[in-house]
Amino acid sequence: VQANNYSTFYDDQRQNWSIMFESEKAAVDFSKQVCIAKCNSSPVLESVLYQDLLLGEGQGVEGGDSLEVAYTGWLFQNNGLGQVFDSNVNKDKLLRLKLGSGKVIKGWEEGMMGMKKGGRRYLIIPPALAYGTQGVAGRVPPDSTLVFEVEVRRVKLAKECSGSDGLSVSSRDSPAPSPVPSSDGFSAD
Repeated sequence: VQANNYSTFYDDQRQNWSIMFESEKAAVDFSKQVCIAKCNSSPVLESVLYQDLLLGEGQGVEGGDSLEVAYTGWLFQNNGLGQVFDSNVNKDKLLRLKLGSGKVIKGWEEGMMGMKKGGRRYLIIPPALAYGTQGVAGRVPPDSTLVFEVEVRRVKLAKECSGSDGLSVSSRDSPAPSPVPSSDGFSAD
């Protein structure tokens, strides 16, 4: 994914190609379909598949950084998107998380590394890196592959988090309950 609605890729002959889309929506939709096609062509999905939809700006996030995220999660069913099982897109609260803290499913921890503020990414997460054989009662059946569209709205880099006295510079980002895992009935595993 490139700026100005361009995508670049190469074919099986290692020939480089660029496509310019007429709109951001067309570019994003194409990128989502590429990610789903990658998933459907994998004999077994063992790791997180991700596809950037929009790149965002600034430095890529890494372990220890704090993020505020808007997301929607779908069940992956019949080789495509099934029903939505969770979303905070139309809610007032963004999901706050600290990468590497183990408070969200492993697939998120892995799939969000390197994202930038304003970036959007599509994640397809195998059951072992999501809710596994347990699932989530009434929402996620056991052994479900999940699809998330995540958008990083705010970033606080770990190295910016403390001042010279070691105390937090900003109280705005104090820990708040997060919809994944606790208050929506999700558990850390």
